[in-house]
Amino acid sequence: MATVTAAAPRVSLPGVLKRRAVAKLALLALAAAILVPLANARWASGSWPGALTVDLTEPLTKTSDWIINNRDSHPLFLYFFGYISNAVVLSVRAVYLVLLGVGWAGVTAIGGLVAWRVAGVKLAAGTAVAFLACGLLGMWIPTMQTLALMVVAVLASVVVGAVLGLAAGLSDRMDRVLRPVLDTMQVLPAFAYLLPVVLVFGIGVPAAVLATVVYAAPPMARLTSLGLRGADKEVLEAVESLGSTARQRLLTARLPLARKELLLGLNQTIMMALSMAVIASVIGAGGLGDRVYQALASVDVGAALAAGIPIVLLAVVLDRITSAAGERSDDTERSGRAGWAYALLAAVAVAVAGRLLGRLDWPETWTLNIAEPVNRVVDWMTAHLYSGVPVVGGTADWAGHFTTWVLDPVRDGLQGLPWWSVLLIVAALAWVIGTWQTALTAVLAMAAIGVLGVWKPSLDTLSQVLAAVAVTLVLGFAIGITAARSERFERMLRPFLDVCQTMPQFVYLIPVVALFGVGRAPAVAAAVVYALPAVVRITVQGLRQVDPAAMEAARSLGASSGQQLRQVQLPLARRSLLLAVNQGVVLVLAVVIIGGLVGGGALGYNVVFGLAQGDLATGLVAGAAIVCLGLMLDRVTQPTERRAKKGA
Repeated sequence: MATVTAAAPRVSLPGVLKRRAVAKLALLALAAAILVPLANARWASGSWPGALTVDLTEPLTKTSDWIINNRDSHPLFLYFFGYISNAVVLSVRAVYLVLLGVGWAGVTAIGGLVAWRVAGVKLAAGTAVAFLACGLLGMWIPTMQTLALMVVAVLASVVVGAVLGLAAGLSDRMDRVLRPVLDTMQVLPAFAYLLPVVLVFGIGVPAAVLATVVYAAPPMARLTSLGLRGADKEVLEAVESLGSTARQRLLTARLPLARKELLLGLNQTIMMALSMAVIASVIGAGGLGDRVYQALASVDVGAALAAGIPIVLLAVVLDRITSAAGERSDDTERSGRAGWAYALLAAVAVAVAGRLLGRLDWPETWTLNIAEPVNRVVDWMTAHLYSGVPVVGGTADWAGHFTTWVLDPVRDGLQGLPWWSVLLIVAALAWVIGTWQTALTAVLAMAAIGVLGVWKPSLDTLSQVLAAVAVTLVLGFAIGITAARSERFERMLRPFLDVCQTMPQFVYLIPVVALFGVGRAPAVAAAVVYALPAVVRITVQGLRQVDPAAMEAARSLGASSGQQLRQVQLPLARRSLLLAVNQGVVLVLAVVIIGGLVGGGALGYNVVFGLAQGDLATGLVAGAAIVCLGLMLDRVTQPTERRAKKGA
């Protein structure tokens, strides 16, 4: 009798879970049956009621006017923001002048020697080739401008992130306070950071650097906190037993034990800083991003590619160097100190030699103009592939069909739904996979969009996100499953994923404009390519981490390869697959917003318009709506695992 009683909960657990989901939906349906008729009686229109909208145009315009009028006279700007701005300008200018003073040969030698000491000869050669390619493409000066901006922004981001991470890692209270702040900063697309910073600091380098710091500091903070909290308890207890103080334990035990997490945080901060530094070209940061932005504005794909290639090369080099630094052992680091001294002397010698020879600037005769041949290829593609291709149609036809058959119906369907039904759908999705707190957060975030008065543009953006996520997940899961089952295919795929994952968001717009022109479909295509590597990698990792014993048991029972996948691997990799969905949604939203630069419209266009016109009301409201949309999507796709102890 006892045996039967003990076995019963295990057999009935799936049924309990199903009944729990049904109970949640039934409770929600009951609430809807009471509230919806009341809402319909009060606001009969299906669109968001005007009575529930708050017009922020007047107060935001007054705030904007006050800031602009007092930016040169108020003590807050003169003695606080002014000093920060001057410090940033002087720092970036100092780094830029040092890079120019070292010369192209010195910078290339320093980059190559650093890569050699960190990761070996192969990466050193690749680093040197990458810097030389920047010069050959005629982009040496813009590359140095971007690099100077990057150095200052990364140093500031690391300091800010490390301080926040230390506070969160050493204090549970600070961890609880900082977590929602970092969550919001992670969901907020890069474009939304720009307008408030521009309003305070104006167009130029200070605004670009500070927007980059705000965007790039959270990864450093999160990983610093994670490393400190994950330190080996036994080691910490041993150090404490020796009578060490809290400060000594931090410096001699906790920080060294968190070395890998700290270097991973540095890697992520560098990649996000580069991405933001490129996007910040919209607000006058200059450098490579400005060249890409100006070329995209004139639909000059060749010039955009000439500036985009150095960005990708810079991203790949920085990613490889910081990743290799995280994998170095302490013994290797100690034994290589003499090598660092020799490498530094060699770099100084090369820089001095270049200066004595008067070869600081990249020679103009050593440049290749790829813009013209690339534009000729684009013209040929436009003439032969853009439209009118027999049977398959052209790329413009594909974009048009995708817009007509997918984007328009999804947008019209969402905008045609009564506003309360959208809130009910959001509540149902968030509550079924999470808790009532996550459902309430998602509903309030969605309702805030209506209150801000941008309900329809937000649903337009949501339609693009849903379409892009659907395509991303179909392709990502298919490619990920294939790569997980074939090591050869994964090895072939890895370089492509590496390049795509290190490319800044801005660069993805170049090929899609060349292939599809401008519009919503190109914005979706860029979002798909940007989010695909993360979905593929997480899917592969999740499937490969499935317990080998479960796979062996399935094979011993005669399950076919397809049955093993459907009945064992996919169910056991559920958490990883849900994480892939969540990351796909967040990454897609980031690029769909940037798609406003290439005709994506909706909230992305409002942000771009606000930046271009200095319209705080339009840009800031759109930015706030993006935050709310991102928060809602994050809660709907990120389940909260809270199983009741009764069912355990």
